[in-house]
Amino acid sequence: MIYRRKLCPINFCRLTKTPAFSSAFHDFNSRSLCTNELNGCGGSFRLWSSTTGFNLISPRFSVPEKPNFVRSSGFSSANLVENPFSLGPGLIRKFSSGKNSDEWTEEIEYLDESGSVIYTGKGIRSVEPGLDDHVMVGELKKPFLNASAIAKIVEVVKRWKWGPELETQLDKLQFVPNMTHITQALKVIKDGDGASTLFRWAKRQPWYLPSDECYVILFDGLNQSKDFDGIQSLFDEMVQDSSNKGVLSSCAYNRVIQFLAKADKMEVSFCCFKKIQDAGFKVDTQTYNSLITLFLNKGLPYKAFEIYESMQAANCSLDGSTYELMVPNLAKSGRLDAAFKLFQEMKERNFKPSFNVFGSLVDSMGKAGRLDMSMKVYMEMQGYGFRPSAPMYVSMIESYVKAGKLDAALRLWDEMKKAGFRPNFGLYTMIVESHAKSGKLDIAMSTFTDMERVGFLPTPSTYSCLLEMHAASGQVDSAMKLYNSMTNAGLRPGLSTYTSLLMLLANKKLVDVAAKILLEMKTMGYSVDVSASDVLMVYIKDGSVDLALRWLRFMGSSGIRTNNFIIRQLFESCMKSGLYESAKPLLETYVNAAAKVDLILYTSILAYLVRCQEEENERHLMSILGATRHKAHAFMCGLFTGPEQRKQPVLSFVREFFQGIDYELEEGPAKYFVNVLLNYLVLMGQINRARCVWKVAYENKLFPKAIVFDQQIAWSLDVRNLSVGAALIAVVHTLHRFRKRMLYYGVVPRRIKLVTGPTLKIVVAQVLSSVESPFEVSKVVLRAPGDAVMEWFKKPIVQQFLLNEIPSRSDILMHKLNTLFPSSAPELRSLAPPKMLMARKAM
Repeated sequence: MIYRRKLCPINFCRLTKTPAFSSAFHDFNSRSLCTNELNGCGGSFRLWSSTTGFNLISPRFSVPEKPNFVRSSGFSSANLVENPFSLGPGLIRKFSSGKNSDEWTEEIEYLDESGSVIYTGKGIRSVEPGLDDHVMVGELKKPFLNASAIAKIVEVVKRWKWGPELETQLDKLQFVPNMTHITQALKVIKDGDGASTLFRWAKRQPWYLPSDECYVILFDGLNQSKDFDGIQSLFDEMVQDSSNKGVLSSCAYNRVIQFLAKADKMEVSFCCFKKIQDAGFKVDTQTYNSLITLFLNKGLPYKAFEIYESMQAANCSLDGSTYELMVPNLAKSGRLDAAFKLFQEMKERNFKPSFNVFGSLVDSMGKAGRLDMSMKVYMEMQGYGFRPSAPMYVSMIESYVKAGKLDAALRLWDEMKKAGFRPNFGLYTMIVESHAKSGKLDIAMSTFTDMERVGFLPTPSTYSCLLEMHAASGQVDSAMKLYNSMTNAGLRPGLSTYTSLLMLLANKKLVDVAAKILLEMKTMGYSVDVSASDVLMVYIKDGSVDLALRWLRFMGSSGIRTNNFIIRQLFESCMKSGLYESAKPLLETYVNAAAKVDLILYTSILAYLVRCQEEENERHLMSILGATRHKAHAFMCGLFTGPEQRKQPVLSFVREFFQGIDYELEEGPAKYFVNVLLNYLVLMGQINRARCVWKVAYENKLFPKAIVFDQQIAWSLDVRNLSVGAALIAVVHTLHRFRKRMLYYGVVPRRIKLVTGPTLKIVVAQVLSSVESPFEVSKVVLRAPGDAVMEWFKKPIVQQFLLNEIPSRSDILMHKLNTLFPSSAPELRSLAPPKMLMARKAM
């Protein structure tokens, strides 16, 4: 028999209006009911009578001996308060008479306050915890509310925190969660370890599906806790999860790269970027921007451009941030065409360029020399309403100054000041120095004065630039004024400043002022040897030998030394000016300084001796030649002595001297020496000695192409590169050789040529005309047929001419020898009448 009891309207009203009702049912839900609570009730029980003060169920009705109570985890006080007439969600009871039954056999009536029946239905049947996603309310299936499920999950996680204990409790949940519950619970849970444990527990459940939102929530939490290793590990799990259970959206992937990029994890973020690219996921614009910013901040612009190129290849649309990133950096890296193209594209897509974009283009194009394009962008920037900044003015002025467009730079300078910007120290310095270097000294000095008036102290560089430019323009007074102003300001002039000032004073021949400046330079601690030598070279090159000697004496008195090269230059200048008395001490200084007098220097002194006309100067020159201590001077002295003193013939003596010359190093000086020596010997009448010198010089191939024997066609002699004396000796000696070949061997060429050149043509022609030679004079050649020359060679006068060579007066010869070589005596055969060829042959 079934007992049922209707709820009293009065008591029920108290139940619904009293908060204790809700708390009592909540307490009942939180405890496990067991049969021990019913023992001693004698087949009847009273439910919470002591707590609520009324009986919810009749105090007496028959029940089986062993009732079975089942508590549902879906019970909550909220449900009961929401629907106080429904007891289903609160308590599920299962009564059976010793048999397994899933339903009640009695009916329950639900009454309102007036006692009317609201609902009549069967009792609640049981559900399987952890398997069913609902509870039964009578015959109705009532699903668990998501809020209740989420709250339960959050409660478990907060209580058990993390680890295996938490997973055990999650396994005991009385309902089947889904991914929506997990996702919402993760949003509430703030503990990273608990969220991670919950997520990994969910991944092991059969109902798990990959959720992009779950990953995003986890990545956000790990990012807030700065656990980037955890982010990387979870990223790898996500990649594997996506490949195993389906494709996720790209939101989580992009979020990971953005987090890592913002944390400056360059290698890890780029690695993740490559992974999602290889996996085929779409990378969004914000992620590209994050990577580009990261590489730019790391100083790797080309890597950032590589990311940008990947962005273009993926057809990812650029946003305003991308343009703001790429345009300035492309411009700064020198890729101006690409930067300007993006700039134009940015405007076409109606993105307003920022001031930074304009500024970078103006600056980079100006520095690259694209001044027209820079000015165009500058004007366009003003059209957008941007006001140029002081750094932009400075950049543009610098660009125009470096390009040499000083007028445009001055216009920008004036515009900058009108805009209310005060030029800085560096800009003043640049304007002053650029105009000074371009020769616009008036503008430079005006700006320099303005610079001092506004309170900027010019640097030594600015002073030096102005001073050097005034010195270069020859303005001594302005240069000295700047120098005095610089020293009075306590600034130390630089080495270049002193050098420029000294050069100016040297060119103006202000020796005393230059000496004063040089001593001040020495006081400042500079080495003055080089600067003093430079001043000396100025005087030497200018031909001011007296000033050079005066400056050299000042250097000596001040303890300033010069080098041997300058001493030699001054010595040669004194020789050119005929100051032989001053030249000899210089040469002695040169020799005593262990400098080597080479053959060229000795020959040049000998050349002055050849041209000397005064006996007094000849003595000075001879003493200078002796001061050289060169072996050529010993050769000259031996050449003019007799065979008794030399103890060997002239030809052997000459050959011995020329064998000691290193022709690889001194071939040119040797040729010079032979030319000057033959001039001197011819002038002195020493024809035999001159012949020996020419013969030995030809043997040593100093003039290898002088004589040419072209079999029987043409014989020639080329004397174009010889001195006058050498040419005359070469002609006489070579014609003598031709005569011997033709008379003794009977070889007669078709023609004979003497190639003289325009300079020596007249001299050689005059000598040969005295003996009625058959040679005809053309422009640069004396030529004659071989037969005519053969007949000419047979004449006695020609034989005497070729043997005696060039006649000279004995008194002049003796005068020269006694003057130049007092201890020497010419050989008698040099003054003896010429001997006949046949007589020499008989001997």
